[in-house]
Amino acid sequence: MVVVIQIIMTSELFNLLRRTDEDKCLPGFRQLNWYFFFTGMLFVYGRILSQQLVNTATIDEFSYKLVSKVIKYQMVFCYFLYIAGLVWFILTLKKKTYKYQFGQYAWTHMVLFVVFTQSSFTVANIFEGIFWFLLPASLIAMNDVAAYFFGFFFGKTPLIKLSPKKTWEGFIGGSIATMITAFLFANVLGRFQWLTCPRKDLSTGWLQCDPGPLFKPEYYSIAGLTRWFPLKEISILPVQWHALCLGLFASIIAPFGGFFASGFKRAFKIKDFGYYIPGHGGFTDRMDCQMVMAIFVYIYYQSFVPQDYSIDMILDQIVRNLSFEDQKTLYYRLGQIFRQRQMKNY
Repeated sequence: MVVVIQIIMTSELFNLLRRTDEDKCLPGFRQLNWYFFFTGMLFVYGRILSQQLVNTATIDEFSYKLVSKVIKYQMVFCYFLYIAGLVWFILTLKKKTYKYQFGQYAWTHMVLFVVFTQSSFTVANIFEGIFWFLLPASLIAMNDVAAYFFGFFFGKTPLIKLSPKKTWEGFIGGSIATMITAFLFANVLGRFQWLTCPRKDLSTGWLQCDPGPLFKPEYYSIAGLTRWFPLKEISILPVQWHALCLGLFASIIAPFGGFFASGFKRAFKIKDFGYYIPGHGGFTDRMDCQMVMAIFVYIYYQSFVPQDYSIDMILDQIVRNLSFEDQKTLYYRLGQIFRQRQMKNY
């Protein structure tokens, strides 16, 4: 799904600055743009999914060694693919189109940077558990709907000149609704293992794991509120507190990705990025806020969400990634560390 969205967004952005007359004089120039795209895809996903590829290829020793070698030299392979593309570009240069060709070359790299940055963080979030993709994406959609609703019925005060229809009432109302939705929806999603379990390989089997502390309910007494509520206690997943932070970002900061896209379209005097979604400005218009959100979720997860490293997980990594000789060396060094600690204790 991510790859399909990547291709559609890239196609829309490539076409923004394309001129039909110049392209007719440059046979094969459009193919060069897509050559750089697939080279970039090979590099980015090779780096992101290297560990999952190794874990998937541990069925037999031959596959394991083959994949390990491919991953080891993947960066070199991608580099020479890029150099081949650079040579291809230089060989296509023609008089009277130099400026257009170099403009397209720069635009291609800018498009690839934007598209692959967003998608790489999205894929990384998915492998930490679909929860970390589905919840943020849903919050962006929820904020759009809620802001439209409150703006339509109560909007009077303009918010920003780039988007004249946006109002402060819609912005504030959408933010409150998104925060509430984030807290409640996280409780629903967090109770399904196939949404919360991380994926360590590229298999497609049903996920089962021991829920981490983030997804184990904590119970809070509400005995003092029994006059209004029949329940004596409520259960809250710790991840719901993190969901509030995601909701806050989705409602206050992420919309500026949409404002950026609006300003970009005004700068180039275009109404829509593309026509793949009629009436919605194309896929890029739908993904502008998602791009900002995906990066934030990855940084937030790595910085503030406690990582659960079990002994079994560490042993599994040692067995998979270290040779037998390296495992023996590790064993002897651990023994030395234990003996030194015992001597200090005595």
